[in-house]
Amino acid sequence: MSDTTETTSTPSGGSAAGFELHSGRGPFNAAFFRAVGPYLERSLRGQKRRVFAGLPREVVEIGPGVGANLRYLPRGGVLVAIEPNRYMHGRLQDSARGHGVRLDLRERMAESTGLPDHSVDTVISSLVLCSVGDPDVVLAEIRRILRPGGTFRFVEHVAAAAGTPTRLAQRLLRRPWAWTFEGCSCERDLEGAIRSAGFGRVAIERYRVHTPFLPFNTQIAGVARV
Repeated sequence: MSDTTETTSTPSGGSAAGFELHSGRGPFNAAFFRAVGPYLERSLRGQKRRVFAGLPREVVEIGPGVGANLRYLPRGGVLVAIEPNRYMHGRLQDSARGHGVRLDLRERMAESTGLPDHSVDTVISSLVLCSVGDPDVVLAEIRRILRPGGTFRFVEHVAAAAGTPTRLAQRLLRRPWAWTFEGCSCERDLEGAIRSAGFGRVAIERYRVHTPFLPFNTQIAGVARV
């Protein structure tokens, strides 16, 4: 993998994190995450510090956006960034330079990274599997590129328990939420998807954050090992 920034074209119909990228919402989401990124990071920092502790010098990230997780990579390391939303790229490149991380930027979908089989030790994601077209396909792709013993480390928001006020809010807001955030679903059982994806060992912690974005507040974080 290259030590320099590389940008490749998105396959036809591709988009950020693997769904159809709409011309107006791509720039909106880039601006939104630039604005609220520090607030979200404060809400998730404890879990990220735990899950992303001791990352190796080369990491693949699915949907890095504007670079919220670069702070967890070692200085001088390499981030292979699978980020098809080109409106995120400028801020991601600036952030990588600021953190002393070399960026290998690939404008591809999460379902098809283009990386060789069994070629990486670590894949990370945060707040991404909610938006991909098919989480099972993405998880299979992550398993394909991980070496034996490699890890997938994740921080994701998930569906709340049935019958709770949060689940009701997720149900009521699912359409405007998905339209606004490029297909993001707040009702996915991502814990179940990860546990059934064929990883050798899976450790997941459920927790809750407290933000005004109620559908976002039920979360999981963990590590899945090939």
